[in-house]
Amino acid sequence: MSKLLSRFKPLKLILFGTFAFLYIPIFALMAMSFNGAHSPFILKGFSFKWYSILIHDSRVIHGLINTLIVATGSTILSTILGTMLAVGLHRYTKSPFLNAFALAPAIVPDIVLGIGLLALYALLSVSLGLYSVLFAHVVFSMAFVTAVVKARLAHTDKYLREASMDLGATRTATFLRITLPSLAPAILAGALLAFTLSLDEFVIAFFTNGPTSPTLPIVIYSMVRFGVTPEINALATLLMLVSFTAVIIAQRMTRLTEEE
Repeated sequence: MSKLLSRFKPLKLILFGTFAFLYIPIFALMAMSFNGAHSPFILKGFSFKWYSILIHDSRVIHGLINTLIVATGSTILSTILGTMLAVGLHRYTKSPFLNAFALAPAIVPDIVLGIGLLALYALLSVSLGLYSVLFAHVVFSMAFVTAVVKARLAHTDKYLREASMDLGATRTATFLRITLPSLAPAILAGALLAFTLSLDEFVIAFFTNGPTSPTLPIVIYSMVRFGVTPEINALATLLMLVSFTAVIIAQRMTRLTEEE
């Protein structure tokens, strides 16, 4: 790739231009979160006061607690269900239709999935709250976990499992002692992706949440409606840092599973 870029300098310009287009707004947002003035767009001075204001903002704290509850619960459930689904698809079926159907929630637009889940809750007369958001997040997060774990399963040695069972181990013992340890990096990567997706997901939460339990992205949306302030910049910066960290770790774990 580096040799190709050295030959074609226009490709370098396109690459750097793409990175600039993606990351300059993010760096600008992060810089404005340390703004000493009240203006969200004019940088004057350096201050941590907006981060201090966040700590004492009851709306933000309430939204953060709700978000962590939903993200933690959905991560646990989607990791367990996604791993089971990946193992089932890998071992017991080779149907392209079932594979595509299992990964469909990751492809379907969020607004379509949110409206569909809202219609389902209305049909079942389910009152909306944190638990409705939690199960909605499980639906689409599970698809990402399934994709990551299934990719790892394609590189595992099936003869180890067969040897374990030939030596008298049960299916459960083989899964716990052979299959599960080999899948551990992929499961962790899938869990981190699920947590990140749930942490900053807005559209599905907007359609499936109740009025008394807003998640943090919904709180940010309600604050932005009255104007952007450096406090929102600070909150967005913290969310981005957490998301970037989780994504980088997940990518690292995924790369390790591919190299093994």
